[in-house]
Amino acid sequence: MPNPLLGAVYRPGVRESTRLSRRAVLGLTAAALPTSAVLPLAAAAPARAASPATAIGGERLARGGLQVDGAAAVPTKLLTARAWLVADGTTGEVLASFNAHQRLAPASTLKMLFADTVLKKFDRTEKYTVRDSDISDVPAGSSLVGVKAGITYTVEQLWQGVFLRSGNDAVHVLAHMNGGIAKTVAEMQARAQDLQALDTHVVSPDGFDHPGQLSSAYDLTLFARHGLADPDFRGYCGTRIANFPAGGKKTFQIQNTDRLLTGAWGLKTYDGLIGVKNGYTSHAGNTFTGAATRDGRTLLVTVMHPATGSNAVYEQTAALLDWGFTHGRTARPVGALVKPLSEGGAAASPAPAHAGGQAPA
Repeated sequence: MPNPLLGAVYRPGVRESTRLSRRAVLGLTAAALPTSAVLPLAAAAPARAASPATAIGGERLARGGLQVDGAAAVPTKLLTARAWLVADGTTGEVLASFNAHQRLAPASTLKMLFADTVLKKFDRTEKYTVRDSDISDVPAGSSLVGVKAGITYTVEQLWQGVFLRSGNDAVHVLAHMNGGIAKTVAEMQARAQDLQALDTHVVSPDGFDHPGQLSSAYDLTLFARHGLADPDFRGYCGTRIANFPAGGKKTFQIQNTDRLLTGAWGLKTYDGLIGVKNGYTSHAGNTFTGAATRDGRTLLVTVMHPATGSNAVYEQTAALLDWGFTHGRTARPVGALVKPLSEGGAAASPAPAHAGGQAPA
């Protein structure tokens, strides 16, 4: 049966639906709200009772609603996202969250898990000539970097296509190099289990809309933190511009679609940003996990499904990063990013689905 969620029309390289493209033409991007729009911590009441302390990341994160303690007020009125999380990238302490474990469609932020699963399997200098069968199963309407059958690419160039242009064609080539889509999906799910990202259910390696393909702000932050420990992952997600093969000796330039990294679409670059990955589909809306380093401290922020505008996910990420760098040192942790089981992490239990959330299929 055709999936009704796959009907959006996208431009190659940028996952924009017809509706958002029209808004872009009309200049109807989200206006920045005043930074004084904050709620006091007293308003940060949990939306549900605590789950057991064995819940992944701690019992506070298993609650719905705002979780923050001991710091200046989070700019709540700026934040329209259905879920978000702020964490210290070094210690793994979660400084603040909103619906941390709510299961939502991840869009292309799921490519962080794909990279964390597959990246180490191939040397970046390895060359591969693409076959028609490698890209014949790319879903219609996908974001594309422009991979063509018959052209030889290095593994590095394919990963640049994944990270910079969110190219599903590059993802599918790498997945077929890895033994096929089904094998790669199974390995991604196993990797998510090892990372204790138990809100995540993988259906495809590219993050495209499929029934049951879900993750959470908590899990996406886990993927980013673990991925950034790999120098190649870190290098790719922080690359702004690269040259991509066009056949023969010809190349064309590709630019990263992370607007806080490049300053595109009227946004300023965020000082200290080091990545990581953005996403958009008509079903998921906008999703983004960003990381920035200032004065020796690295913060991770994930924002999922803001209610307004294609720039809102970046504006809200920047606002949360600003809060974290300004007030995060006085915040008492409300949870933690757990260690992978393969690295000695203690096994934890999945958080229960909260009101308005979805459980993996």
